[in-house]
Amino acid sequence: MDGKRIAQLAPGIALCIVISLIAIGLQHLEEFWSGRPYLEALVIAILLGTAVRTAWNPSLRWIPGIVFSAKTLLEIAVMLLGASISFQAVMQAGSGLIFGIAVVVAVTIGASYGLSRLLGLPKRMSMLVACGNAICGNSAIAAVAPVIGAKSEDVASSIAFTAILGVIVVLTLPFFVPLLGLSATQYGVLAGLTVYAVPQVLAATVPVSVVSTQLGTLVKLVRVLMLGPVVILLSIIAGRSSPAARNSLSLKRLVPWFIVGFLGLAALRSWGVIPDAVLSLVLPTATMLTVVSMAALGLGVDLRVLGRVGGRVTLAVTLSLLVLIAISLGLIRLLGVA
Repeated sequence: MDGKRIAQLAPGIALCIVISLIAIGLQHLEEFWSGRPYLEALVIAILLGTAVRTAWNPSLRWIPGIVFSAKTLLEIAVMLLGASISFQAVMQAGSGLIFGIAVVVAVTIGASYGLSRLLGLPKRMSMLVACGNAICGNSAIAAVAPVIGAKSEDVASSIAFTAILGVIVVLTLPFFVPLLGLSATQYGVLAGLTVYAVPQVLAATVPVSVVSTQLGTLVKLVRVLMLGPVVILLSIIAGRSSPAARNSLSLKRLVPWFIVGFLGLAALRSWGVIPDAVLSLVLPTATMLTVVSMAALGLGVDLRVLGRVGGRVTLAVTLSLLVLIAISLGLIRLLGVA
């Protein structure tokens, strides 16, 4: 990375770091006054970033660093997190879990698409909502859009509300633990199946337990891998042969590098190759990068956008999420996850 690129990224990254340090400081204050952090730094960073973005529209000077923090830094953080994951953890939840994840994705896409069409949304818009809800939010929307030939305004509307709803899910999902009496394992599976983005899974599970965080991240990454088959299937159905469609089927798009890195580190950890001494350095680094990424994600959410998104889109995305939660809870009960 040359000096010019570093100069472009520095302002935005610095802003995200400042917000992150404030969030960490507020968490320490919580611990000092109440004995425990009711809101982790990860969540506080999202809230602070969202508040800043709603009150202030960053100029072009800040955008490159914010985008870099929200994308590249979070991808590095997620990859590093693989060093703490053992594949044996998912087996403890039941041998049918991976198959169950695929079923949840397929059923949710069908249900979300049907709901969106019933509400009068166009076919392409309905598919964007369905894939974004069922797989991985904005990333799925961005991957599916060129394959189905979605309009730019449809993509923008889908991403805008998904970003806002994703933050709401992160803040409210932990309440399912006392309300439904979920165990740490059950909650980890639920978070992995329902939360939109990988780093948001961390924000939703860290306040509950380490087990929830590890299992939730692993389930979420398996869910993200479902994007590849879905994009291929949609491309076949659409019958597109344009360069854009071929690009959308590239290995890089279907299997992002950070997922490959995560799985690689998880495999090394499972085989006992990564010692605890190295792990003690990797995990704090991953945590700090995640907090910085959360601040950047928050800076990309403008609450005022909610008022500009059509009511039918809002209702479609919200109902689709509720359907996803219901299906996920059903899977947890069906598999007997304890």
